[in-house]
Amino acid sequence: MGLKKKLGLGIASAALGLSLVGGGTYAYFSDTAEATGSFAAGTLDLSADPTTVIDVDNLKPGDTMLRSFDLVNGGSLDIGSIDLTTDYTVNGNGNNGGEDFGEHIRVNFLINADKLDAPVWTTTLADLKNMDPDVIEGNFWSQFFAERGGLLEAGTSDKMYVQYEFVDNGQDQNKFQGDSLSLEWTFEGMQTAGEAR
Repeated sequence: MGLKKKLGLGIASAALGLSLVGGGTYAYFSDTAEATGSFAAGTLDLSADPTTVIDVDNLKPGDTMLRSFDLVNGGSLDIGSIDLTTDYTVNGNGNNGGEDFGEHIRVNFLINADKLDAPVWTTTLADLKNMDPDVIEGNFWSQFFAERGGLLEAGTSDKMYVQYEFVDNGQDQNKFQGDSLSLEWTFEGMQTAGEAR
């Protein structure tokens, strides 16, 4: 074997030895682990059943109408409070002397069937239309929810009772003959407070 071959083999052997020693120097045990997560938002789904809460005709002063409907929480989250917005349109025979038919429709909010003779709050449609939701919360919803443990739980419903009255004010109310009022109530459910989970 020539000198060149011996030198070449020696260098190759040395390189191989160094690579084994070097590779051994950096060898270690290892393992891996994975972690995953997911976030899924819940839902609020408030509805009224039936959606037409009142539909009457041929009213006269002094008439009262008791109606009930269910507030349904079809979502996956509990509802902690509800805002009520009132709007209506009066259609009539013309001039009502500057008076609003909604001022003559009293609304008596009742908590449950056992307390039909004792409204927890009384107001008019005209006042409701111009009222801040916080006022309604303090006068009615806080009591409504208090009777239900403070919330409308997911997947449940509660019956709401309302008595409407065409108030007989003892004065001439002929100007309202032939008038009609189209009422729209919008209920907005809000979640309960966030919590550590």
